[in-house]
Amino acid sequence: MILLDRTSRVKKHIIILMFAVLSAVSLFGQYSSTEETSSSPQAVLMQSHSDSGPQQTSENTSSDSAGHHAVLVEEVLLALILILLAAKVGGDIFERFGQPAVLGELIFGILIGNAAILPLGGLETAISSVVHDPHVDTFLTLLAEVGVVILLFEVGLESTVGEMLSVGPSSLLVAFLGVVAPVALGFIVGEIFLPEEPWTVHLFLGAVLAATSVGITARVLSDLGKTHLREAKIILGAAVIDDVLGLITLAAVQGIITATTSGGSVSIASIVWIVVKAFLFFLGAIVLGRFISRYFYKLAACLRGKGILLTLTLVWCFGIAFLASKLGLAPIVGAFAAGLVLEEATFVDWQGREKPLESLLRPVADFLVPVFFVHMGMKVQLSVFGEFSVLGFAAALTFAAIVGKQVCSLGVLEKGVGRFVVGLGMIPRGEVGLIVASIGAAMRTGQGHPVITQATFSATVIMVVVTTMLTPPLLKWALARLEKKGS
Repeated sequence: MILLDRTSRVKKHIIILMFAVLSAVSLFGQYSSTEETSSSPQAVLMQSHSDSGPQQTSENTSSDSAGHHAVLVEEVLLALILILLAAKVGGDIFERFGQPAVLGELIFGILIGNAAILPLGGLETAISSVVHDPHVDTFLTLLAEVGVVILLFEVGLESTVGEMLSVGPSSLLVAFLGVVAPVALGFIVGEIFLPEEPWTVHLFLGAVLAATSVGITARVLSDLGKTHLREAKIILGAAVIDDVLGLITLAAVQGIITATTSGGSVSIASIVWIVVKAFLFFLGAIVLGRFISRYFYKLAACLRGKGILLTLTLVWCFGIAFLASKLGLAPIVGAFAAGLVLEEATFVDWQGREKPLESLLRPVADFLVPVFFVHMGMKVQLSVFGEFSVLGFAAALTFAAIVGKQVCSLGVLEKGVGRFVVGLGMIPRGEVGLIVASIGAAMRTGQGHPVITQATFSATVIMVVVTTMLTPPLLKWALARLEKKGS
């Protein structure tokens, strides 16, 4: 009986998802037919007749501008409908198979971005023309970047300064090796597969591999009830330090590329200054941010109205991200620091007045964050994988990503702790690797082309997907093996 209920529930969900997809398809069908009608010879002829006469030139210009704006709004709305539906349907499908929703968002984004080469019954042209429109893409890029800021703010909220300062020596060494080894291996892969690129591109490739997304590992450990194990505590402790070190590495590499692109020289002193500046920013955020945030929220408690806590939190997040950007750091560095300094004591004057901050922030993140992942998937060009060199590059990048995090397991100092489990837990790159790669795609080398090209970005997405999918089953197997060995 229970099985029948569960089966009927699954069927109901599938029917609802199919209805949503069909609704989106019908919308694009109507949009496609409208586009064809507006571009038909009769429509063009009518337009030419209505535009005749010099006295109507100004009026026509104004109406053309308004018409273009209206069409752009329609295209943006259609793109958002498609992206949000793809994110939720893709996330649902992958979660049913025990995989994180982010993979579904990425894969469905790849399908949307490559709609032109898919058999969609004539709709592929309409979908491709909308999602690849430069104006629409600019809007989606801005929306995705705001989503990234929110995402890193959430990551910071999940950690505290106390946790960061209380990690043991093993977690600290694991985090340090987990950044140094992947950066070195990423640099080597870049030297082998991208010999024509400058050394700064190879260094940025290492920064892409340095980041770890331990949220996936934390979920597996929680589902298995293994968060009490020493291995789990080392992984989760190292994750906080790993985030900070990864962002500092990104800041340093960004500074080096910016200096070389502008024609300046890169010296040891300038590199040290970039790293020191990033450390000083985090130190200032920890020392001053904790005090300022408590005073800020205490004063804000005097305000009355709806949604005040959420609004002020967004002001705090965007303000620190803006400050980081003005200091030459990535906005995500500021967003992470803004979330890191907010603790329970900060909201003592808000208890019982509004819902917890995480609950208030969740709907905002549920809207903006999937836009980022689907949009990242849309940037992948499946055509580049027709070249054997790109496939080899993706395989080498994935291998370096896995081996680099296995090296960090050598940092475990305690005896009797499963080093292999720790190394596996640090493998997934998830959202952080994509964020760093997207930053590289927006930067330029001295030759004027992107630091992370289309082929490199596509290979990076493959690396992220593989490392994220491999971690849950491998970690479950390693933990079962460790438990069997212990008994």
